[in-house]
Amino acid sequence: LGLLYQEYRDKSTRQEIETRRLQDSQTDPEESSPSKETPSEAEPTSTTENKAPPQISLLRNSNSRFNLWQDLPEIRSSGVLSILQPDEIKLQEAMFELVTSEASYYKSLNLLVSHFMENERLKKILHQSEAHILFSNVLDVMAVSERFLLDLEQRVEENIVISDVCDIVYQHTVNHFSVYITYVSNQTYQERAYKQLLQEKPAFRELISQLELDPKCKGLSFSSFLILPFQRITRLKLLVQNILKKVEEKSDRETTALDAHKELETVVKACNEGVRKMSRTEQMISIQKKLEFKIKSVPIISHSRWLLKQGELQQMNGPKTSRTLRTKKLFREIYLFLFNDLLVICRQIPGDKYQVFDSAPRGLLRVEELEDQGQSLANVFILRLLENADDREASYMLKASSQSEMKRWMISLAPNRRTKFVSFTSRLVDCPQIQCVHPYVAQQPDELSLELADVLNILDKTDDGWIFGERLHDQERGWFPSSMGEEILNPKIRAQNLKECFRVHKSDDSQRRKLGSRNRQ
Repeated sequence: LGLLYQEYRDKSTRQEIETRRLQDSQTDPEESSPSKETPSEAEPTSTTENKAPPQISLLRNSNSRFNLWQDLPEIRSSGVLSILQPDEIKLQEAMFELVTSEASYYKSLNLLVSHFMENERLKKILHQSEAHILFSNVLDVMAVSERFLLDLEQRVEENIVISDVCDIVYQHTVNHFSVYITYVSNQTYQERAYKQLLQEKPAFRELISQLELDPKCKGLSFSSFLILPFQRITRLKLLVQNILKKVEEKSDRETTALDAHKELETVVKACNEGVRKMSRTEQMISIQKKLEFKIKSVPIISHSRWLLKQGELQQMNGPKTSRTLRTKKLFREIYLFLFNDLLVICRQIPGDKYQVFDSAPRGLLRVEELEDQGQSLANVFILRLLENADDREASYMLKASSQSEMKRWMISLAPNRRTKFVSFTSRLVDCPQIQCVHPYVAQQPDELSLELADVLNILDKTDDGWIFGERLHDQERGWFPSSMGEEILNPKIRAQNLKECFRVHKSDDSQRRKLGSRNRQ
């Protein structure tokens, strides 16, 4: 394909955003479906004739651009568009996008290897260990992509109407896609090594800048090539979801799509866990070194523990201070480290250290918001420790710097507390939704990174521009700035999004029901 994967992916997601915007402005979702191209006026080919199907050589045509399946000359001249139902044409487009995007992805991987990794000057600059950390097992990833692409291309060339691609996705995910877990798990070390090389090796920095300026790279950065495998495996899952939404219910193609989606989800989760495990271990060691215990010491480092949120809050002094004493002197700074299973309450001391004076299991925390208490008690909430470090109940009146910071702390401290809007997993008929129109990279552990065209349910929002959302395609939750998205106003589109989401995850739901039934027994 003429497009590198980064360009292809960006164009595809922006088209998705525009399509959803159009749907949102329509009364009937069906009205906004992209109009089908008028078939070519060439005489249609009889479907009863046993002619060899025309070769669709898009994968070998370097001049091909971002095409729809129905735009291909072979398709337009065949007359097949006048025979197929509109839903089948949409399904063909979804399967075709999976194939063409893999071709574009392979092209970008090939450029990463041939233009950067195998550059003779770069080989001389980098030590062998540095090159290994920087490029990891990208050759294995490229070999897997090539084999996958060949099988997809063969399927496309069997017949101008694609029978299925999810069976191929399933086989390759089960047998070959573990290479992605290896590559993505190395991401933390890869990013660190890249930054270090830029800082410490001027020759490396200059050469990378020169290579990036090559017209082949189309203005794309070296780092955008390094992150390709993680982006691809995530995107592949979404492409299978898109196919799954369009196949006929209870059909063989639905079964293969569900199977492929389930296996891809397993790989994506393993990739995410691989990244998190690397960064979490280092983070926990760093925190442990900063803590000094005034109370009985609690071991911080654990394989099953990770940081959810940390930060400074203002504590109202005195165990029985009246709420009516509204002077700023009543508050003093404290610092909280909230882990998935533990809260540690500290005061910052000289030398970038923190003195721990209380702690409690996260499951024994309760929060309560104070309302209408005046300006000095704005953004104040009560934190109750049902059993603290002294095995007794304790309460803290805490003040946050803003409404969003208060809500973020309250949701993190007590995750089962009811939010303003109910999650879609409760099977609510309607819920506010937003689609991402600007990518966002999480800055804090309680935030959610967003990709273009992500659709999320809005669980809570603040007056100062933050949203607590749940992404539909993977149920991940977190905070993000409201400026990153556009609210979906059409209730029919919101209902359609939920319906599609339930369908994609119905196999997961049945597994959970079986597990719950076994647990009850």
